Amino acid sequence: MTSGAGRPARWWSSDEGKAAARRLGLGESARVALSMGVIYQVYPRSFQDTTGNGVGDLPGITSRLDYLSDTLGVDTVWISPFYPSPMADFGYDITDHCDVDPLFGTLGDFDRLVAACHDRGLRLIIDWVPNDTSDQHPWFQASRSSRDDPKRDWYVWADPKGDGSLPNNWLSVFGGPAWEWDGATGQYYLHSFLASQADLNWRNREVRAAMFDTLRFWLDRGVDGFRIDVAHFIMKDPKMRDNPPAAPLDERMFKSLGEYDSQEHVNDKGHPDVHGVFRDLRALLDSYPGDRFAVGEIHIFDWAEWAAYYGDDDELHMPFNFSLVWAPWEATTFRERIDALDRVVPSWAWPNQVLGNHDEARIVGRIGPDAARVAAVLLLTLRGTPTLYYGDELGMPQVEIPPDQEQDPWGIRVPGQGRDGCRTPMQWTPGAGAGFTTAGRPWLPLTAEAHRLNVAAELSDPGSMLNLYRRLLALRASEPALSHGGYEVMRDAPDGVMAYLRTGEEGDFAILLNFTTEPVLVELERGGMVAVSTDPERDGAPVGSSFELRPDEGVVIRLD
Repeated sequence: MTSGAGRPARWWSSDEGKAAARRLGLGESARVALSMGVIYQVYPRSFQDTTGNGVGDLPGITSRLDYLSDTLGVDTVWISPFYPSPMADFGYDITDHCDVDPLFGTLGDFDRLVAACHDRGLRLIIDWVPNDTSDQHPWFQASRSSRDDPKRDWYVWADPKGDGSLPNNWLSVFGGPAWEWDGATGQYYLHSFLASQADLNWRNREVRAAMFDTLRFWLDRGVDGFRIDVAHFIMKDPKMRDNPPAAPLDERMFKSLGEYDSQEHVNDKGHPDVHGVFRDLRALLDSYPGDRFAVGEIHIFDWAEWAAYYGDDDELHMPFNFSLVWAPWEATTFRERIDALDRVVPSWAWPNQVLGNHDEARIVGRIGPDAARVAAVLLLTLRGTPTLYYGDELGMPQVEIPPDQEQDPWGIRVPGQGRDGCRTPMQWTPGAGAGFTTAGRPWLPLTAEAHRLNVAAELSDPGSMLNLYRRLLALRASEPALSHGGYEVMRDAPDGVMAYLRTGEEGDFAILLNFTTEPVLVELERGGMVAVSTDPERDGAPVGSSFELRPDEGVVIRLD
């Protein structure tokens, strides 16, 4: 079995791959992370509709796997939630962790998806949502039925203060207090997100056992791992102390979450006890044959705290690195953040790189289409596991959603926080429905540029964003220096340029990224040949002791 990129599937899981990991001094978590290769995130509501209802589904994903394995050549597919849900937060409010919502299909459809992925040498990871459940979940229905119910302690309940006020000052990410009054039982329950998403009590051993059983359910069905939603939220301060006020946020560096950012969130998430949970989770994954993987959604920008989630090579295989998502598009800022990451990732561990996902504005919407091409070169040549968000390889823009079509509860509750604009349907072909649906109206509107920003149109255009991604992915797959080689910053790069080397036994590469809209001359110690440029006409061009980068150009140079 070979992947679309033309190399043996799961090379890092082979004896040769394990030997290579040992030569690099990498631990088990790094080897497993490397075996996942390039990860591609699918938002199932928006990938492919096969029923004509305007919403994507699991059979739709299965029908498009050849695009992922052959056309693109990625290694791992990550699917966002498809579980039974009232859809108050589009699947992150779960009523059954061990089934498929009929909107998306059946368990049989899921099993066929797993098999189809594995037939193509693709790995499959799915979202696991451990922090909370829907208030319609049978567990919560039992918990709120009586203070004496056996499941009462499965969720976080608290009495009001003596003056009748809230138990503490904790806030919901989605706006307002994180506490909801339950008049029938005379207590508040905690919800870190919507009031209809009640936080589980992970200090209850029965909760931990039940949630680990949900992992076993999907592992037994053949999934290769999990992306853990808000992984650091699950353990709170057992004394439930107030959060202190936060210092003002530098909104140039991080996305503001409004009122939520008025606090330093030291007590409502990330209690040190969380590491014990992840050690147990890792032991569970390691008990299964093959490489089973866990990556955590962890929005922490204290690097030492972030790196602690690797554990001693016994917790998460990777905590997601979101530091580049909202960084200003400046060469110096990107270099500093990447350097900071490299300093804290343990020598035996493996980093990762992310530029977009279902919660963030599209990269084209943040920095523009020309810079987004440079960002593609960056993402696919940095040291570490890259995660691609569906449609970014087409240059899909952030879509302005009319107020009467807004779906996201966060955006409805907190103006400006809506995520609908990055979740619009995948664009496969020109014409009505963009090949995504035959419905007259998909669940979210298509971009006005769907007629040209689609797979069919871009495949026929050598200069398209899609073909740039394909060239980069093919090069990464074929060159060990780019997939798992050394990384060295070129410190003498001119202003506005980020430059670095990727090195390996079979050859070295220089990557030059022009973050500016002006041409820049870069001096090189060695010449070579352009392997990939954002301008495909430059591919194959010889390179001497200097190279003039065009405005908004990124190049990968194969060095002599």
